[in-house]
Amino acid sequence: MTDPKLLFKTVTLGNITLNNRIGVAPMARVSATFEGLATTQMVSYYKSFARGGYGLIITEAIYTDDKYSQGYLNNPGLINEEQTRAWKKVVDSVHQAGAKIFAQIMHVGALSQGNRFIQETIGPSAVQPKGKQMEFYEGKGLYRIPREATQQELSEVINGFVNTAKRAKTAGFDGVEIHGANGYLLDQFLTDYTNRRTDEYGGSTENRVRLLVEVSKAVREAVGQDFTIGIRISQGKVNDYNYKWAGKEKDAEIIFSQLGSAGLDFIHVTEYEAWQPAFPKDEETIITNSGLDNSDLSLAALAKKYGKVCVIANGHLEDPVKAKEIIEKGEADIITLGKGALANHDWVNKVKNGEPLAKFDEEKVLRPDVKIKDFEV
Repeated sequence: MTDPKLLFKTVTLGNITLNNRIGVAPMARVSATFEGLATTQMVSYYKSFARGGYGLIITEAIYTDDKYSQGYLNNPGLINEEQTRAWKKVVDSVHQAGAKIFAQIMHVGALSQGNRFIQETIGPSAVQPKGKQMEFYEGKGLYRIPREATQQELSEVINGFVNTAKRAKTAGFDGVEIHGANGYLLDQFLTDYTNRRTDEYGGSTENRVRLLVEVSKAVREAVGQDFTIGIRISQGKVNDYNYKWAGKEKDAEIIFSQLGSAGLDFIHVTEYEAWQPAFPKDEETIITNSGLDNSDLSLAALAKKYGKVCVIANGHLEDPVKAKEIIEKGEADIITLGKGALANHDWVNKVKNGEPLAKFDEEKVLRPDVKIKDFEV
């Protein structure tokens, strides 16, 4: 490597400066109270990463309304004063330890398997999700068939993201990440087989990305220009790991260029292995006007190419060499760790000091009393 210390250089993200280019990826947890309040256990959990040297911590997904957004029981929310006060304790502890923290805000849509407010689910269309509910989160059997969301309900979805982002700002978070990945509601709109709508939100890729763009613009308008906001994007889903965008690079161009023009400060891209080509090599390649073969570009590189904003890359980058390479190549500005962070809450300090890294051990890390699961795909 030409610059072995590249990971530890400061970087500006929106209106904030991070101490380094290493973050903790958002990972689903079920350790909040039934009422969705962040707990003292969560304060300790997030603070431990800050003490371990991570420049940025992105929280687990936080639900955005008292209707259809909650994904699991004991999933935290940020929709009222009590929840805001509880999250402020987390934020303050992370800041005291020297790191920045973003709230990841999410509507789960058709993949809900535990909602204390409403039993039915909504989605872009009445399409049963693939796969089975996750037993780790006390789900059982097939997912329910969602009801197609009305346009009025989509307005309520947008308002939920807006109000939760405003509460995140009140709680002292340094920014928010809109969850547009992993098969949840916004990604359900983006995905061709779950979105069969015939209105302006369905059909073409331009239409299917519309809700993500509208949410991004609405959040930006609500929080102002001085608050960092971004969005998480993936191809794979928690219930369909191998899914790829049918339009390949053309879809990437449409999706990332639209999001890059929506007022966002960053796009957080997650793949199983962040450095791998976004689309299978044996498929038809796309040749640019210059004659260069773009078939080997990673999804992060495509986000950088078309989004023209800061890019965060996620996906098995716990090897410091892999992490450095993706930044050195200019494919990403920041990397986040999931399993690597769970195994090494002090990954940053260990790498700085040349100490050996622990390997991810599910039996040790995912203890029943802690109830943490990594949804990195």
